[in-house]
Amino acid sequence: MGNKGVKVIAKNKKAFHDYQIEERYEAGIVLTGTEIKSIRQGRVNLKDSYARIDKGELFIIGMHISPYEQGNRFNVDPTRTRKLLMHRREIDKLHGLVQREGYTLVPLDVHLRNGFAKVELGLAKGKKLHDKRATEAKREAERMIRRELKERNLR
Repeated sequence: MGNKGVKVIAKNKKAFHDYQIEERYEAGIVLTGTEIKSIRQGRVNLKDSYARIDKGELFIIGMHISPYEQGNRFNVDPTRTRKLLMHRREIDKLHGLVQREGYTLVPLDVHLRNGFAKVELGLAKGKKLHDKRATEAKREAERMIRRELKERNLR
């Protein structure tokens, strides 16, 4: 996603730890005026959020957008369920995969593309405990190799 006009607001680092991400999709978010202002201030949290398809429509559940300070009575529930916008074909494809093959839709990040708030969804399979350990061991080994190379280059 190295496009110009894209500003990442929040990332869901836990998603990469808990899930094996197979594919990525971008969806628009239906927001109120005070919510987009909060997002532009970076006041959004994706922890424990997920996406679900209900009656052919895509929704994000558990995404926390802090109330906008100057919003007073226009502020809405920070964790309300929000509708996501995607092409019908994509939603139908995802619906089939989620139902038949046990995938989960996990929000990976919230970003602004040309001023519009978008969420990047990952089509994910849950990692087992031994998968998490293997990933951690691999990361640790790469860290050790980098450290050794760095020390050798300094000599």
